[in-house]
Amino acid sequence: MKSSYLTRSFYYLWTTQTAANAADVLYIMALTVMVLDRTNSLVSAALLPLIRSGAQLVSSLVAPLFIQRFNLSSLLFYSQTGQFLLFICLAVYIHLNSVASSLVLVFSLIFVMSFLDGWTTPARNALIPRLVTHEQGLLKANGLMSVSDQVVQFAGWGLSGVVVAFIGSSSTLLIAAVIYGLAAVFTLGVKEPSHGGIPEKRVNAATDISPDLGTGRWHTLTEGWKMIWKTPRLRVLTFMDMIDMLGGSIWVGAFTLAFVQVALGQGEEWWGFINAAYFAGTIGGGLLVLALARIIGRRYFSVMMIGMAGYGILTAVYALNSQPFVALFLVMLMGPFAELAMINRRTLIQSSVANPMLPKVLSAQASMMHLIFCVSLLGMAWLAEYIGIVNLYLFAAALTILAIVAGLLNFRAFQEKKVHRQMMN
Repeated sequence: MKSSYLTRSFYYLWTTQTAANAADVLYIMALTVMVLDRTNSLVSAALLPLIRSGAQLVSSLVAPLFIQRFNLSSLLFYSQTGQFLLFICLAVYIHLNSVASSLVLVFSLIFVMSFLDGWTTPARNALIPRLVTHEQGLLKANGLMSVSDQVVQFAGWGLSGVVVAFIGSSSTLLIAAVIYGLAAVFTLGVKEPSHGGIPEKRVNAATDISPDLGTGRWHTLTEGWKMIWKTPRLRVLTFMDMIDMLGGSIWVGAFTLAFVQVALGQGEEWWGFINAAYFAGTIGGGLLVLALARIIGRRYFSVMMIGMAGYGILTAVYALNSQPFVALFLVMLMGPFAELAMINRRTLIQSSVANPMLPKVLSAQASMMHLIFCVSLLGMAWLAEYIGIVNLYLFAAALTILAIVAGLLNFRAFQEKKVHRQMMN
């Protein structure tokens, strides 16, 4: 894999996203501890992720309006800079007022910051193909992004807890503000090329639909959704992702803790061990993708299906297992399969949509996934009461297998582009 496939702007993008993710982990941990200390209420603390998810859902719905007006590198800069300025206000306010600070004001600032952050992931993932000079570098770029995301998650939660314990919540927020500032500065190095890095793909009826002409706001807001619906490959990938996401909430803290206590018969410390093992596995999975990038080539669909199959089978085995150390091994092994599926699915989407439409498609998918995840949280919590935590994990494994079946039944959507190219040669 030639390193020249990744441009300098990509490395700036990689750096700014890593810094922003690290700041996110720090501030979420600090605010969670602060709210719990103030209210002694888990419900109040649970409002934090709920507010963030709600704001990001709204943001992804209206993101096409901003994407239409600004180029992606500018949008990323405005998002990061806006978050930095708002976070400075939040950190200074809490530092000066401490226990007298208003939670209503704090949650309001978090909502606005999360709204700005809702543009970041679609903009980032749409920028990646433009900052890569050859399609062979696309899988490597996605692998690098995923590894840094997982490293921050793996190390960040443990280290942030230590930082908050030693210096307190308000001082931790000031550190997070500095890191946000660095993230905003690094976005200045992200220069979007006038003509995207990877040559534009030819439009054909099988995989790429030309966007209808239109200038109204409603057209702009719905253009990505229409593209997904009209394009067989995107429609199948989105449907598979939705089915898989329905079961994805089983790895949220409350479900994992319940499984550790009920199925494994262990205490809260094993909850931490399970989470750490899973993140370690996902880091290994990201590195595996980087190592196998040349071998994988353009076999994105096949490798994605292998990843989903491995993840689904291991989830079922994990559900039926009652030995703690075996559970650790299983979740660590699960990580690489999950990363193989996720990275190749993202690469498939990026390589199936022309660059001008990609941000709108990703925004539509992001809003859909936020909604599905919220529905899944509520639905899985209700279902766990009726079928038990072990059967809940088996149900989630069945959903992954169902997503695989959906992909296999629509395999033709992933072949037609290859056929089209052969016809043109």
